[in-house]
Amino acid sequence: MHLPARAAASSDFGPVGFSNPSHVNFSLGQIGLTILSDGFFRRPTETIAINADPDLRVRFMYEHFLPQDGGYSHTNHVVIDSGDARILIDVGSGDRFLPTTGRLMANMAEAGIDPASITHVIITHAHPDHIWGIRDGFDEAILPDIPYFIGATERAFWMQDDLVTRVPPELQQFVLGAQNSITVSGADWTLLNPDQEVAPGIRVIPTPGHTPGHMSVVVESDGEQLIVLGDAMTNPYLDFAHPDWVNEADMDAAQTVTTRRRLLDMAATDRIAVLGYHFPFPGIGNVMRDGQSYRFIPALWRFD
Repeated sequence: MHLPARAAASSDFGPVGFSNPSHVNFSLGQIGLTILSDGFFRRPTETIAINADPDLRVRFMYEHFLPQDGGYSHTNHVVIDSGDARILIDVGSGDRFLPTTGRLMANMAEAGIDPASITHVIITHAHPDHIWGIRDGFDEAILPDIPYFIGATERAFWMQDDLVTRVPPELQQFVLGAQNSITVSGADWTLLNPDQEVAPGIRVIPTPGHTPGHMSVVVESDGEQLIVLGDAMTNPYLDFAHPDWVNEADMDAAQTVTTRRRLLDMAATDRIAVLGYHFPFPGIGNVMRDGQSYRFIPALWRFD
């Protein structure tokens, strides 16, 4: 397939430096939220939309001003302030995954949030960029002596005694890292069931596929709702226009597609905002129907 040069096709204008904002504050009804970046990482093109025709994938990425030489993933965490609770969703990579990630704690300080003020941690799933940051250099919980929440199905999957021998070699470190994170000293775990409330106005919903027990978080206040997607969807262009295109990291392709379609239909029908962990920072917007597919509409930010 012949396409124009990458420079003319991509909206990747080059690094913007570290002096740019690494957090955003907004409100949902009476609940305050802060989006925090843990950094970014790149993915090889061949790991994206692995069941799509390669020419169609390249054409789609070109038409949407996305680089054709790989994916660029942001890492958008959220701190939820409900008055009685301050909840962090996922704990990032720490210093164990990639050199471009692991900035969550520094950016939390930049946002004026004292880590000691976090009262709960919800883990959407146990992939490295979501849970490996749970441990400090002494293998103790970096946020100790507070409740940590993870889906019961998710924990049961990763903690299987023989799992490390049954996965491909390239995933063995994922398994060991998940197990070491879940068994870290100083974390008080609560296992979640579908639709369980963690705090008033904050509950989890089952969104399996990317991992067997993946959960997303629904925040609701004064009739407004937001779904913190985790990795149920990872690209606001590909996943919305082609919900049936899956990525190498989606552990159950068929379940991933079913979950995506359910979430997209629900968000579009009920006009629920969504926040994508890997969407371009800050990753929040709405879902609009577009024929048989969908479109992501980034939130309109207000400065008043």
